[in-house]
Amino acid sequence: MTISDAAREAKRTMLVGLKVIEFGQIAAAPFAGSLLADLGADVVKVERPGVGDGMRHWPPVSKGESGEEYSENFASVNRNKRSVCADLKDPSDIARIKSLCEQADVLIENYRPGVLPRLGLGPEDIGVINPRLVYCSISGYGQVGPYSTKGAFDVTVQAMSGLMSVTGEENEAPVKSGVPVGDFGAGLYAAYTILASVMHSRQTGEGAYLDCSMLGSMIGMSALQTSEYFGTGIAPKALGSAHPRNAPYQGFAAKDGYFAVAAGNDKLWAGLCKLLHLPELIADPRFASQFQRAANQKVLADILGAIFIKEPVDYWMSVIDEHGIPCAPVNDFPTILNSEQIKELGLVEPIKLPNGCETRTTTFPVRIDGQVPKIRRSSPKLGEHTEEVLKDWVGG
Repeated sequence: MTISDAAREAKRTMLVGLKVIEFGQIAAAPFAGSLLADLGADVVKVERPGVGDGMRHWPPVSKGESGEEYSENFASVNRNKRSVCADLKDPSDIARIKSLCEQADVLIENYRPGVLPRLGLGPEDIGVINPRLVYCSISGYGQVGPYSTKGAFDVTVQAMSGLMSVTGEENEAPVKSGVPVGDFGAGLYAAYTILASVMHSRQTGEGAYLDCSMLGSMIGMSALQTSEYFGTGIAPKALGSAHPRNAPYQGFAAKDGYFAVAAGNDKLWAGLCKLLHLPELIADPRFASQFQRAANQKVLADILGAIFIKEPVDYWMSVIDEHGIPCAPVNDFPTILNSEQIKELGLVEPIKLPNGCETRTTTFPVRIDGQVPKIRRSSPKLGEHTEEVLKDWVGG
């Protein structure tokens, strides 16, 4: 079956026609909005005049020929969107925003709980004028409960959720994930649930109110750790790069760097023993099964580590790959972003910022019929589309 270019493009922009209002600050809501925008939704970002989303001022900041500065952090989660400025303390601006909400399919916000309702833009307020709207609130700890009004940033939710207790080395100071998984995990859950709710809304005409918390998202992503606790009554602990139920399944030091190996079943373990000329370990009762290897993984890591340190990373990647055992170098971002694999997947593209600077950005990471969704527009200047959006959505 031959698929035309137009059909392929339609699949990559499946959300064309979906109208989204985003009251997004920093990361969680803007990331959710960007996932919808990448697939074709018309995402309108509402920002404060003169200030905008706080991430607009985050470094790295690139300066155009005119001297105008623009944040590349902001650009990374706000591409394919349009920006509208509104003073949410001005009744006339509130009225204009409500007119947009009346036309919208989705509203995403991550203000502190209670802020938008006080301004007349809460779910009940908007539900009166647009009962089919899917209204999604993203917050640190949810809209109910004793922590609902508690301030939250990614690091504090990582701490609260238990994630930091299993990150880093055993018996060392707690370590947060280097990637803001609280913000981005909540954004992913939000986007997924929004689309499910939009399907329901289109079938029934009924909107929905979604209470998406960073805390809940982190708990959801920690299913293996929470089930370990429920099953044993014992708190999971930090193991560095190791795994609580599998070994060898961790990072090792080589002569010139670090790599990870995952001999994650008995067959792979036997293959690793043979290539390392350690056949006696296969029958060793300490390592005879996956669970025994996990129980004795510190001893096992010492044995393997003494061998791995003797040769460089490239050597180990070559010989371990040859035997079909999963392994990988511990890359930094420049190395992986400039790799042939990323190039083949089409995960990095050039982009021009609104100030004229040429840079690069990562793309939507899922290929659809062999192609990634295109970046249709750069991230917006503050308020760039205020009048344009009002004309498009409400006729003036």
